[in-house]
Amino acid sequence: MTSIPPGNGAARAAGPLPPPESKPTVPKSPRAALEPERVPPPKKHSRRVRHPLVIAGNAIFTVLVLVAIVLGGGLYVGKERFVAPGPLSADKIVNIPRGFGVRDIADLLVREGVIDHPYVFMGGAIVLKARGDELKSGEYQFARHASMADVIGTIIENKVVQHNFTVAEGLTSEQIIARLLENDALSGQIKEIPREGTLLPETYKFTRGMTRDQIVQRMAQAHKRVLQEVWERRMPDLPIRSPEQLVTLASIIEKETGRADERSRVASVFVNRLKTKMRLQSDPTIIYGLTGGKGSLGRPIMKSEIEQPTPYNTYVIDGLPPGPIANPGRASLEAAANPARTKYLYFVADGSGGHVFSETYAEHLKHVAKLRAIEQDAALPVAPAPASAPAAAPTQPPAANSDGRRNGVRR
Repeated sequence: MTSIPPGNGAARAAGPLPPPESKPTVPKSPRAALEPERVPPPKKHSRRVRHPLVIAGNAIFTVLVLVAIVLGGGLYVGKERFVAPGPLSADKIVNIPRGFGVRDIADLLVREGVIDHPYVFMGGAIVLKARGDELKSGEYQFARHASMADVIGTIIENKVVQHNFTVAEGLTSEQIIARLLENDALSGQIKEIPREGTLLPETYKFTRGMTRDQIVQRMAQAHKRVLQEVWERRMPDLPIRSPEQLVTLASIIEKETGRADERSRVASVFVNRLKTKMRLQSDPTIIYGLTGGKGSLGRPIMKSEIEQPTPYNTYVIDGLPPGPIANPGRASLEAAANPARTKYLYFVADGSGGHVFSETYAEHLKHVAKLRAIEQDAALPVAPAPASAPAAAPTQPPAANSDGRRNGVRR
């Protein structure tokens, strides 16, 4: 008879439970049962882990990781400062002297308020491989809030400040040299005053520290180049024998009028007079003979000075004077080489800043009378009417009455 173990009825109704999975029990002897169970020994560490080189390597690696993190953070911050707007509140010009290295330049820019982090500037210069000789000396203009990247770029590209030296047409060589000596952005002295008429009036660009002699050389070279170009295109029947005589005629034209629309007509008056053997009778030649190229008289020309013989007084001498009386510009050289085709022999001021031209002396006197009437209506000081003929040559009336000219007024 099978015995049913006690339990609840439900368990019995469900049938017999499967036996639990378990390892077969090995019967132990009484002695073995009394002995404690043996625990397996811990695993031994590898000898390589405990090796001093491994320990040192781990330490170095850790240090390198930390250094990389620090450098990365520093580079990030440095880059942000390198491209960030600078402290300048307005554009500023800074002069970097010769011989300054990267550190000197950084300190100078900090003092001038261009940058505020000299080490970031130096680091940026190193990254951009800008050595001391690449950060050139000179005068630089830095824009408002210029970043250090902009500042270094300006210096590396040598974007120095360009100064202008403008020479007005009609100045004498002595006057030009005086203006060069007054310019404090230039350096050095000038050994001698260049010959009259050998400098080309123009605007010349230069950088601070350029020598005055360099400017003079550039002006002389420009004059030679322009004179050669103009001389090669001169009018075939021009009564001028050399480029030097062309400069002399152009200098007289330059002193007689400052209006571009009149130069070729003024040139035609003097060319027509040269062709007909009439004296040029130009007041500026009197003034140059009296002052020697130092400038204007500062007063009207006196009658005695009109008759006073000098090598340059075209009221006394025939033809052109021995040399230029000023430094003419290109426009006057062009007018002298290619004057207008006219029969004019005279010109006089018209009261409005220009001149009126005449073929005959009678017509010229009418224009002079109109000028006197204009002067009287304007309540200006009235100058005596010109003589009917010049003192030295009664049969040759003046080329032009000088009332209203830029240089010298004969009364």
